[in-house]
Amino acid sequence: MHTPVVRSLFLSLSIFAFPTIAHAGPVTGRVVDPDARPVPGVTVFVTRDARVVASALTDGTGRFVLHTPDEGRLELRAAIPGFRAEPRAITADAAAHDLGTINLAISAQAESVLVSAAQTEVPLSMTASSVTVMTGDELLARQAEGLQDALRFVPGLSLASAGGRGAVTGMFPRGGESDYSLVLVDGVPANAFGGGFDFAHMPAVDIDRVEVVRGPQSALYGSNAIGAVIRVITKRGGPSSGQASFEGGSFDTARLAASSSGSSGSWEWGVAAERLGTDGLNGERSAAGETIDNDDYERHSVGGTAAWLRADGAGLRGSLQYLSDERGAPGPFGSDPGGSFSGIDRVARGTDDRWLSSLAATSAAGRRARVQAQLTHGRIDGSFASLFGSSESWSRRTAARLQADLTLARGLDGSAGAELQRERAGSTFITAAGAREVPVERSLTGLFGEVRWARAARLFVTAGVRVERITRSALPGSPDAFAPRPDFTDDTVVSANPKLAAAWFFRSRDGAYTKIRGSAGTGIRPPDAFEIAFTDNPELAPERSRSFDVGIDHALVGGRLLLESTAFFNNYDDLIVAVGSFSAASRYRTDNISNARARGLEIAGTARTRWNLPRPIDVQLRVAYTLLDTEILAVDRAAGAPPPFEPGDALLRRPKHQLSIDAVIHGGPVTAFLQGGGRTSVLDVDPSFGTFGGLFRNPGYSVWTAGLSWRVVNRLSIFGRVNNLLDRSYEEALGFPALPRGFFAGVRVAAGR
Repeated sequence: MHTPVVRSLFLSLSIFAFPTIAHAGPVTGRVVDPDARPVPGVTVFVTRDARVVASALTDGTGRFVLHTPDEGRLELRAAIPGFRAEPRAITADAAAHDLGTINLAISAQAESVLVSAAQTEVPLSMTASSVTVMTGDELLARQAEGLQDALRFVPGLSLASAGGRGAVTGMFPRGGESDYSLVLVDGVPANAFGGGFDFAHMPAVDIDRVEVVRGPQSALYGSNAIGAVIRVITKRGGPSSGQASFEGGSFDTARLAASSSGSSGSWEWGVAAERLGTDGLNGERSAAGETIDNDDYERHSVGGTAAWLRADGAGLRGSLQYLSDERGAPGPFGSDPGGSFSGIDRVARGTDDRWLSSLAATSAAGRRARVQAQLTHGRIDGSFASLFGSSESWSRRTAARLQADLTLARGLDGSAGAELQRERAGSTFITAAGAREVPVERSLTGLFGEVRWARAARLFVTAGVRVERITRSALPGSPDAFAPRPDFTDDTVVSANPKLAAAWFFRSRDGAYTKIRGSAGTGIRPPDAFEIAFTDNPELAPERSRSFDVGIDHALVGGRLLLESTAFFNNYDDLIVAVGSFSAASRYRTDNISNARARGLEIAGTARTRWNLPRPIDVQLRVAYTLLDTEILAVDRAAGAPPPFEPGDALLRRPKHQLSIDAVIHGGPVTAFLQGGGRTSVLDVDPSFGTFGGLFRNPGYSVWTAGLSWRVVNRLSIFGRVNNLLDRSYEEALGFPALPRGFFAGVRVAAGR
C-alpha cells in the first residue's frame, strides 16, 4: 500500500478533530410488543428524508435514548424481526421529547437499517434495490451452521456444493458466474484476487445480520460486485450478553461455538469463536463399491470487533477475524456418466488460512456533513497436497477508502469519495523463467459519487457512478512448453459504472402498502491471477455485465402478508474463455470473446401471524421461487461457441426452476422449524475431466430439514434437527454426493439479555 496515501487518508480526519456538534434535546420512549411487554434489543433510528442520522438500542426495560441533529423534520422508526411500528414524526429542537409507548405490531417484513444498498445507511423500506436481510436470531432459530445455509433461501441465488461439509461451494447470482459476488465481512472484502469466494467456510456463530443485494453493484463497490453483494455484519454492542453451545451427531460431527457482545459507555465490543469437525462419509461405500476415505473436514474461527462511538456518530471501529479450514478431496465418487472416475483419492488434501482486518473512523463535520475513512486488509494462504506433490497459493488485498456524506438540500443528500486498492496473488504454478515463482500484481483507483432524493416519503431515487483506473503491473514471461507466456508490460483499463434506482409507494396505510421499484446498472470483474498467468494475451480485459430489474412489493392484511416479485434481465459481455478450436476467432489462447445472457423472475411471499392460544404462538412462513432462463451466445466474430457448448445452451449449474419453503413456529420456550425445497435438472460437466469430458444433465432434487429447540430454563436450551429429512440421494454438483439423512443435537447456555 502507498504509505503517503494511507497517512493522508487518516490525517484528513484531524481537520475536523471530532468537533462537538449541536444536538436537539434527547428523544426518549419505550418499545412494547403486542402483549404490552417491554422489548429489549430493538434498533430505534431516526431518518431525515431517506438517510439514517441517529440510532440506539432499547435496554432491558424496552427504553431508549436518542440524540438527534438539532434541525429539520425527522422520523423515528423501530427495527426488529417479525414486527413493525408506525413511524413517528419529530421536530428537532432544544426541548426534550418523550414519545411515550411505541407499540409493535406483527409484520411480514420488519424495518431494517441497510448499509449495503447505498453509500450510506438507509431504511429497508426506502431502498429501490432487490434486497434480502437475514438476522442472526433468525439463523439461530434455524440452527444454521454457516453463511451458505442462509443463502440457500434467498430468491435469485443458486448454490452448488461439490460434496458434504467443507466441500467447495459456489454461488451463482441471477445466472452470473460463481466469482461475480462481492463478499464483505464488517466492511472488509473477503474475496480472493479476481473475485473467487468459497461459501463453505464462513461460520454463523457471530453474525448479527446478512444483507444480500442482487444485481450489479459496481457503482457502489467497484470491481467484483458484478452480480451481487453479500455483506456480513458481526455482532457488536447492545446490552452485555454471551452464549456458548455444543452439538454433535451423524458423520462424527462435533461443533463448539461461543460468542459475546456488549457495550459500556461509549465503548462497544463483540467476540466469537467456533470449531467444527466431521468425518463426512468416511467408512461408507461409494457407488462403485469402494470404501470412502479422505472426506473429513475441520474448521476453526475466531474474531472480534471493538468501537468507540460518540452520540453524534463520530468514533473509531476496528475488527479482526481469522478462519482456518482443512479438508480431504476424495474426488467425485458419485455419478460417473462418462465412465472416467479412477477411484477414491486418499492423498489429496487442502488447507486454507484467512485473515480479515479493518480500522475505520467517522467524524461529524458540521451539521450537514460526515466523513468516513477506512483501511482494510485481507490475506488468504492455501496449500494442497496430492499424488503429484504439494503446491501453495496466496492472495493479498489492502484498501483505503475516504468518503464524505453531505446533506445538499431538503430531500436531497449525497456521498462522494475515493478508494485505493492493491492486490497481489501467487501460486506454485505461476512462474517465470527458471521455474521462479512470480506474483501477479494489480492496483486500483476508484472515484465515486452518489445522490439520493426523497419526495414526501413516497418517492425515492438514487443515482451513482464509480470511475476506476485498474492497472496490472508488468509480468515477466514464462517459457513453459505447454502454456508459454510472453513478457507483459503494465496494462491499464479505465472503466465507468453507473447505477440508477427508484422506488415509489403507490399506496401506504396502516402497515399495508404497494411499492414499485426498479434499477439499472453495470458491473465489472477483472481477470483473476490464473487467467492472467496462463494467457498469451497482454491486454486481457475485465468481464462486464449490464442489468435491469423491475419489481413490485405488496403488503396486505395490515402488513402481515408480503408479496414480492422482481423481473430481471442480465447481459454478460467480454467473458474470458480458452479459445481452443476456435482459434479463428482470436489470435490468443485466451480472450474476451464470449457472451451470455440471463433473465428471470423472482417471487417471494412472507406471512406472519400470532395465534392467541393460552400462550401466544408466532408463526412465519416464507416461500420463494425463481424462474431463470440462461443462454450461451455465439462467440464474437464467430457463429458458434467453444466446444462442447453450442449457442443456446444453458449456463452450467443454473436451474431453470428453484423453490424454497421456510416455516418457523415459536411459542413460549419452544421453537420449531421446517425448511427445504429443490431445483430442476441442470447442465453440468464430466465430474473427472470437466468440459473436456463432455456435458451431462444433473437431475433435480428436493431436500428438507426440520428442527426443534426448547428453553429448559431461562438460560439453558436444548436443540436438535434432522438434515435431509427424507434421506434423498442427490448431487448439487454432478458426481459429488450430498450427505444422506443426519441427526444432530446440542445444548446452548446464554447469559445477559
